Amino acid sequence: MLGATRGAAEPIAGVTLRALGAIGPRTNWVKHLEGIDVAVHLAGSAHRPVSPAAAEREAEAAGALAHAAAAAGVRRLVHVSSIRAMGASTPPGRPFRGDDPPLPGDAYGRAKFEIERVVRTAADDTGLELVILRPPLVYGPGVKGNLRALIRLVASGGPLPFSAVDNRRSLIFLDNLVDLLALVCTHPDAGGRVLLACDGADVSTPELARFLASGLGRRARLFPVPPTLLAAFCTVPALGPALARLTLSLQVDDAETRRILGWWPLVTPESGLAATARAFASRR
Repeated sequence: MLGATRGAAEPIAGVTLRALGAIGPRTNWVKHLEGIDVAVHLAGSAHRPVSPAAAEREAEAAGALAHAAAAAGVRRLVHVSSIRAMGASTPPGRPFRGDDPPLPGDAYGRAKFEIERVVRTAADDTGLELVILRPPLVYGPGVKGNLRALIRLVASGGPLPFSAVDNRRSLIFLDNLVDLLALVCTHPDAGGRVLLACDGADVSTPELARFLASGLGRRARLFPVPPTLLAAFCTVPALGPALARLTLSLQVDDAETRRILGWWPLVTPESGLAATARAFASRR
């Protein structure tokens, strides 16, 4: 098994790692794809704003990889996208399903959907078998972005104004995603599909805080703030996007993925979030 990374990475048992440097439209994949049957594309921006120029480069880079994979005789390309390609939030009780039309609501989601479009076009042009996987927020030890910021807040012991938030968020623990990817690489019924995936049980923001607090060995200090006031804060440019992700719902219905692949996540959100928080505490 071969793993291609931008920079040096920690050794992985059974995996040969190659540091390629910057990955872009002109990356020479020839020698790295020799003898490869299935390629998994994970490279992309996360946890930071996406400029139009950067989004275009990422799409071109993904398309170049797809063409190179087909030329090298790769049978299947698994492209890991994001549920944000479908939208940034869902109405209560109406999760995204695999057959819903993608309606990305922000620059990040539009960038992810554009990458999908370019990769799909390359696959159609070359006959490469393509699988697109759209996970929600991926978390686990070493998580970054908004979830790491929330862990810091919980670890600080300060009060959090979320006890009245009544939302539902789908997440996927890293181990669950890796387990699913291993199955998607070889399952005969995965080819040509767009698949959604999550941990199976959605969590509200108060539950999220409590599960993290449990991993830190403390209690979450939650207090209520009227939803109208939180909604008003969501319009503040510097604060709004992060707060919106803690107050709005973003649910995923992956029943079709489970039915087709016979897959079920190994780790529950309660266990996964607690493990993520314990890892954060051990590295402080």
